[in-house]
Amino acid sequence: MYQDRVVLCASSAYEKKFWFNEDFAALPEQVKQELKIMCVLFTEDVGGILSMEFSEDGTLLFRVDASEDDFLFDEIGSALKVKELQRTKKELLEAVEIYYRVFFLDQDASGLLSSEDRED
Repeated sequence: MYQDRVVLCASSAYEKKFWFNEDFAALPEQVKQELKIMCVLFTEDVGGILSMEFSEDGTLLFRVDASEDDFLFDEIGSALKVKELQRTKKELLEAVEIYYRVFFLDQDASGLLSSEDRED
């Protein structure tokens, strides 16, 4: 269905805008709002442009870009912030990955749940 990377959402500190891919409109409203808050706060904190993208295998990636003349962009802070979000929003990010893999890549949901999830 999709080639290369698919952008889920993006936020820009330069344009003060948030963009959400309408192909994912079926996600619950609470999930969409959490993604928006997460992206906007990220770019307000460290600057630049944050996009959340799916790789070909369905892995959700954080991509951070900055303008060459943006001397206020915090490159180290952005890497630390990405790691923090991956840790604190782990369940949300995993759920979005599973959603993408099931509904966009047609993978079997039962094979995507970790052994820990199946034991609960």
